[in-house]
Amino acid sequence: MNRAAFRLPAEWEPQDAILVAWPHEGTDWAPRLPEVEATYVALITAIARFEPVVICVADPALRLRAGQRLAAAGVAPSQLRFVELGYDDTWLRDSGPITLIERDHGRFLLDDFRFTGWGGKFGAKRDDALVAGLLRAGLFGAADHRRIDFALEGGAIETDGRGTLLTTWRCLHQRHPDMDRSAIEWRLRQTLHATRVLWLEHGYLEGDDTDAHIDTLARFAPDGSIVYQACAVTEDPHHAELARMRDELATLRDEPGGPYPLRPLPWAQPVRDGDRRLAASYANYLVVNGGVLVPAYDDPADAAAAAIIGDAHPGRTIVQVPCRPLIWQNGSLHCVTMQLPRGVLG
Repeated sequence: MNRAAFRLPAEWEPQDAILVAWPHEGTDWAPRLPEVEATYVALITAIARFEPVVICVADPALRLRAGQRLAAAGVAPSQLRFVELGYDDTWLRDSGPITLIERDHGRFLLDDFRFTGWGGKFGAKRDDALVAGLLRAGLFGAADHRRIDFALEGGAIETDGRGTLLTTWRCLHQRHPDMDRSAIEWRLRQTLHATRVLWLEHGYLEGDDTDAHIDTLARFAPDGSIVYQACAVTEDPHHAELARMRDELATLRDEPGGPYPLRPLPWAQPVRDGDRRLAASYANYLVVNGGVLVPAYDDPADAAAAAIIGDAHPGRTIVQVPCRPLIWQNGSLHCVTMQLPRGVLG
């Protein structure tokens, strides 16, 4: 197999399913399990309107519980596929497979990067073995598997499907402090078959422990624009940093050499858990077959954010999913999901 013939598809390309992991008492969700389970029911119900959902469950009892909750919500069993295996947490954007597609023959390559719990912040032994566990369970058909001794999370990269990657220096430098930018970029080009890597120096959200994952900040859209999280509230501590990020985005050029049209997302009012501010980003949306699932935070800006994301993804149905319980653990809708491209499932 000629691995150089592979590419990383854009999220808006056809998908077989979305991969998630059901929260349980052995995860960090335990203190607020009822409300986060309700969020997962809403999320999976929304996904199942458009395509199947593959659900990781820790044991048969959890499979039964999840199945009962989803059946009660009216989700057709034919839209669900359960896989039993162990996991530390449910952020499958970062521990799940990054799938490449062969350009000419449609074969697949699963990039299985080292998952370190976001730079060693949390235990991650079982999550690091998740891709191998899914392979043993027979989830993927004839896909090739490549274990890569390089720490990288799916939320740290964004692609247009044509060879361009967008990422942040803050995150990848934290993961690889002994590597310079050229060395890290070489690894991205080698493992993800990128032809261009665009870097952002600025951008962060309080309550984000990923060290500025790009999927909380800026996203490519199929209309050729970049949708990004803005902050127009001058007294907010994020204002200056996100303004610098906007200015950086304005300097980026697409492959033909023109500037990217920019679509700023509105800023949600601060959401707090005691003294801790939570990372309520609208950029953390998920593109599915025929739709886009958009985070909602019970905020006046929810509708405007959904409309902007809808404009950037013409022809797709926009569905808002309540995500306040998710940001309690420092992530949102995109962070708990991973798309599986069309044809990869066995």
